[in-house]
Amino acid sequence: MLVSMTQERALHTRGVDLECPNPARIYDWYLGGTANWAIDRELGEKTLQAFPLTRDLARANRGFLDSVVRYCLEQGVDQFLDLGSGVPTVGNVHEVADSVSPSSHCVYVDNEPIAVAHAQVLLERDGDPARHAVLHADLRDADYVWHQAVQSGLLNPDKPVALLLMSVLHFIADDQEVARTVGRYRELLAGGSFVAASHITEEGLPDELAERVREGVALYKQSSSPIRSRTRAEFKALFTGLDFVAPGVVSAAQWHTETAEPNPAYQVFLAACAHTT
Repeated sequence: MLVSMTQERALHTRGVDLECPNPARIYDWYLGGTANWAIDRELGEKTLQAFPLTRDLARANRGFLDSVVRYCLEQGVDQFLDLGSGVPTVGNVHEVADSVSPSSHCVYVDNEPIAVAHAQVLLERDGDPARHAVLHADLRDADYVWHQAVQSGLLNPDKPVALLLMSVLHFIADDQEVARTVGRYRELLAGGSFVAASHITEEGLPDELAERVREGVALYKQSSSPIRSRTRAEFKALFTGLDFVAPGVVSAAQWHTETAEPNPAYQVFLAACAHTT
């Protein structure tokens, strides 16, 4: 998935700064993608030196995403709304979905202009405008996001939708706000829909690993995107009113990822999928 000179010029035209490292592109690099530049790889290397588990965390989250997309398709749900998607990097939703169901639909949503611009360029090259789109919006404004996704013509609100919240809810630090946000999406979804999410936790981790997570959370508090670790009980409460798919709230490695590597980093992410009635 190489970015050509033409696509690089398109990014410049859309105001994307390719001279400054970007979190979405660094994440792409962690996963082995190519939607990144030398400046991103340089900062990524420094981050790995400070927090060697970072790449493993990205892969754990991506493994859960792959599993849950395939599961939803097996259940006959082929519409996906991916909130806080970043750059649709290697192993993205529409790539996985299309490998199983070529008629699947996917709408990506992100509030970072750079991530949206990259997504637009990549979808123009590899996507299908009749089935794939990206929206620039804040996932916390559920009614606006839902309206725009439906208006795009790619999602049918009367049919089940798979709502994906991968490694994004910990960026909403306020407990009431995150509960209100997820609750509103639950109200908007048709019966038979799925809600899948992953979330950073410190609970139940070995002491050294838990300390690494606390250091990472503290580091993000100094940035423009602070994060909040939550307990299993706090994460589970976000699915109130939904019925959990087995095995319920578990680590990312335990959720239908039988081939996942036995990596302790995978314990850092709580993962769950539930369905509306």
